[in-house]
Amino acid sequence: MTGRPGIHDAPPVPDVFDPRQYATGVPHDAYRVLRDHHPVARQDEHEVLGWPAGPGFWAVTRHADVVRVLKDSATFSSHIGATQIRDPDPDDLPFIRRMMLNQDPPGHGRLRRVVSRAFTPGRVDRFVGVAQERAGTLLAHALDTARTADGTVDLVGAVTDDYALLNLADLLGVPEADRKLLLHWTQRVIGYQDPDEAGPQVRDARGRPVNPRSPAMLRDMFDYARQLAAHKRRFPADDVMTTLAHDAELAEPELEMFFFLLTVAGNDTVRSAAPGGLLALAEHPESYERLKTGKVELSSAVEELLRWHPPVLTFRRTAAEDTELAGRRIRGGDKVVVFHASANRDERVFADPERLDLSRTPNPHVSFGDGPHVCLGAHFARLQLRVLYREALRALPVLRTAGPPERLVSNFINGIKSLPMRVT
Repeated sequence: MTGRPGIHDAPPVPDVFDPRQYATGVPHDAYRVLRDHHPVARQDEHEVLGWPAGPGFWAVTRHADVVRVLKDSATFSSHIGATQIRDPDPDDLPFIRRMMLNQDPPGHGRLRRVVSRAFTPGRVDRFVGVAQERAGTLLAHALDTARTADGTVDLVGAVTDDYALLNLADLLGVPEADRKLLLHWTQRVIGYQDPDEAGPQVRDARGRPVNPRSPAMLRDMFDYARQLAAHKRRFPADDVMTTLAHDAELAEPELEMFFFLLTVAGNDTVRSAAPGGLLALAEHPESYERLKTGKVELSSAVEELLRWHPPVLTFRRTAAEDTELAGRRIRGGDKVVVFHASANRDERVFADPERLDLSRTPNPHVSFGDGPHVCLGAHFARLQLRVLYREALRALPVLRTAGPPERLVSNFINGIKSLPMRVT
């Protein structure tokens, strides 16, 4: 792609769309070029990994512009075209719009208030003891594994995947026998661009790939959600699904969509952030030592690790009307995609953003978004991360990489599939 017409000294616009490049790392050098020279830049949406080409979009990479887009839902809509870069099948769009994530105020606010009644801080805080015991058990198992494998272990397979999954299952109230279903559904929906995660690509009668968020691909999850809700009405418990199942304001299709949203987003937020934070600490042993000796508060460290490795890379909006952003004319109907990982390294907001500073303050990262769609489960995610890192500091005096991490092929989720570590 080329730079802006008439600006001859600016470097070309780099491609930050192709999901394959994220398998080798977040393209921070490309983000810096965009922030410095093309803060709102057209991106080609080319055919890749069997998915057809699209019309292209505007990439928004500076912190101030990302925050503006996320806060201004009247101009930059979540409802018009939903929130993924690729356009959904027009036949699927009414279905996808049922999800709270893909709605604008005031409908979004109503649904958010309903689920907030179930996702209370008190209910979340009661999980501290459970999460602490779980983290300790998983880390002890990881150490046992390392002792029989020359001191190395994959912390994703041994710790973080199960930690995120089992905590979410407890909060939702999913029976123990069914919990692996949550991981299966998450991998299918979140990892659809990665053949290792999604498995063989499902195609329709015309040979086109089927969107993992389409009704056909979600039928088994929705069937399960209805069965679980019916069970909770007969056998209520202190969990989120019991509260939602007994909420008269919530229609059954809305309950199904909430189960989808909480299962996928609730699982993958921590599933992506936890190994990213552990990797950052392993790559910065002086920071790990400062945290271990109490020279840095754990709460501020969690925020910096989230800034460093945001679980979500991008979110899409659609311009509801003609507007202007960073001097560029945006037409109504254009796709506008915010890049969280770029905003978190914006030198205009963060001093020395390429330095991991566990005591950084203020730290206005956008890893959980901003505006009306700020992450509903942020409190629960932060709690889980604090508990996990605290237990890791106790269990793992030494934390070093034993090889490069294996990253998710995705321009949406900043996922780590494997994290080989040398631990003692």
